[in-house]
Amino acid sequence: MHDISLTPAAVFAQAGPVVKTVLVLLLAASILSWVWIVEAVVAFMRLSAALRRSRNGDEATILATVSAAGAAARDALPRGTSEADRRAKVVDTMTRAARDLILKAEAGLPNLAIVSSVAPFVGLFGTVWGIMTSFAGIAEARDTSLAVVAPGIAEALAATAWGLAAAIPASIGYNRIGALFNRTAIALDDFVQAEAERLIGADLERASARSR
Repeated sequence: MHDISLTPAAVFAQAGPVVKTVLVLLLAASILSWVWIVEAVVAFMRLSAALRRSRNGDEATILATVSAAGAAARDALPRGTSEADRRAKVVDTMTRAARDLILKAEAGLPNLAIVSSVAPFVGLFGTVWGIMTSFAGIAEARDTSLAVVAPGIAEALAATAWGLAAAIPASIGYNRIGALFNRTAIALDDFVQAEAERLIGADLERASARSR
């Protein structure tokens, strides 16, 4: 009787071409998921640190594009524009810039959602194929011993496990990091309001100085 190894490497080596393809796809999806998770966490930490610095009165480079967008919108307004209209225009422009910043930071989250929803079904396909392989082996060998059944069943279980290994971190990452970015979006909105007040205030001071 041949020795049967059920280690991940051995199962992959013994798997058929279809299940091998499924396992490779799931491994690639798992690796990419961790890359997207790390990128999103790093982006979140950078944004959070920038917002903390801005609240302490320090200049935050990553938020400079938002402030610059507000300043450009303020300077582009014609003279005689009311203070309310100036504030609305500046806030609207800065809000769009802040939204773009958030969207860029969380660019990998939609991919995590895809992996978390698709990976289990890809693993299920490998599972079904492995079971079919096991039944085919039984029919060909006319034997139901472990040596005949184990390779196909091992393929099936490996596909299921690898599918879950790809889907679970992606699902947790998508939900948890998404919640963090939702809180960051609220903090960014507070920054936009405060920065708009500063820009409008500076504009009013210049107008007052010119009128003297």
